[in-house]
Amino acid sequence: MASSRLALPAALFCVVVVAASLGGAAATGKTGRITVYWGQTSSEGGLREACGTGLYSTVIISFLTDFGGGKYKLNLAGHAWSAVGPDVKYCQSKNVLVLLSVGGGVGRYSLASQADANAVADHLWDLYLGGTSTESRPFGDAVLDGVDFDIELGSNAHYDDLARYLKAHSGRKPGGRKVWLTAAPQCPFPDRMLGEALRTGLFDRVHVQFYNNPVCNYRASNMAEFTSAWNKWTASLPRSSVYLGLPAASGAANNGYVAPATLKENVLPIVQKSKNYGGIMLWSRYWDKQTGYSKSVKSAV
Repeated sequence: MASSRLALPAALFCVVVVAASLGGAAATGKTGRITVYWGQTSSEGGLREACGTGLYSTVIISFLTDFGGGKYKLNLAGHAWSAVGPDVKYCQSKNVLVLLSVGGGVGRYSLASQADANAVADHLWDLYLGGTSTESRPFGDAVLDGVDFDIELGSNAHYDDLARYLKAHSGRKPGGRKVWLTAAPQCPFPDRMLGEALRTGLFDRVHVQFYNNPVCNYRASNMAEFTSAWNKWTASLPRSSVYLGLPAASGAANNGYVAPATLKENVLPIVQKSKNYGGIMLWSRYWDKQTGYSKSVKSAV
């Protein structure tokens, strides 16, 4: 995924725990589920607008770009924080999951120890999920559904601990809701940033980034390598729904764009054979709004 850079999405590490009705291990075939990233340019429109389209089952707010060592920074690239809380509630009323992505391609973040991971988990719980804080909650009393890991920078240490600490908060939110965890690794298997975290088996959805990675991107001349990578991911994550991550426009990534017709005719028939196929993930709402990608493929997803 990209951060503030619209044209150059980088590696994603998203982690979210999902309710079975919206995202446990999916059955083979179409699911109609599309995840989209939102939050890195004000020209993409508001969160409420995105959810109101009916195109997305999950919207991921991006990004908490700085964390660890007691320092935190939320970067929504021009979006007004005050509008996000009411929009989150609207999205949830439409049965759209809303998550916060931590990391991204620009920022300063790392976890120095288990204690640091625990502190970050508590920060996320208290300020964005079901906890309380003496600090001002950025989105007011809105309670997000979970946390997405987009870990692209620094060390890969202790993200498995962060996942465990976040998962431990499940059932503590109002109404006993889960904390949803998702991960979006790069398609080369295993992912160097998320490998240990994914091996915990705690992630209900994994959005694998099949772009900006020529070795495993889909293209006619690379079909065998693409299929092999997809099968490795789905086989390694039997308890997770695995999503095919794609750019929503050719300009949204350096490489890996798949035209809608090609996706429907050549790619979905491959990935939908997997019992834990979950749907597709798109970077990003901005690009999807320009191209109408999700609308053109949703019936086949």
